[in-house]
Amino acid sequence: MIIDGEGHVLGRLASVISKSLLNGEEVVVLNAEKIMITGNKDWAYAKYKQRVDRASISNPRDLGPKYPRRPDDIFRRTVRGMLPFKKSKGRTAYKGLKAFVGVPAEYADAEIVNVPEAELRDLKKGIELGEVSKLLGANF
Repeated sequence: MIIDGEGHVLGRLASVISKSLLNGEEVVVLNAEKIMITGNKDWAYAKYKQRVDRASISNPRDLGPKYPRRPDDIFRRTVRGMLPFKKSKGRTAYKGLKAFVGVPAEYADAEIVNVPEAELRDLKKGIELGEVSKLLGANF
């Protein structure tokens, strides 16, 4: 299943994808930088900034936990949180997920599936995942 992330809400899309991954499907997400996070821009940035800086809170010399800055990796990590990742079923399901910034050449003419339950309806406040990543310092 190939999904275009443009115009979809992050949490809703991640929950639909995690269910299909647990059913054994292979899922590819394109345009991960255009997935929307609902809410205030300052709240979204503060939430992800706190996650990125988490290693220095507990132990400045500690090497983890690592939290991604790129939009495709942030999306993959969101889906990972909705899977039973500590069990073998969740790990094998997670390996079936691929996320990309933009549209790679191999998927340029592929059939794209739409996810109506994850589409953006009437959004009053929101920010794209790509903008949050740029605020965190990602280069993509």
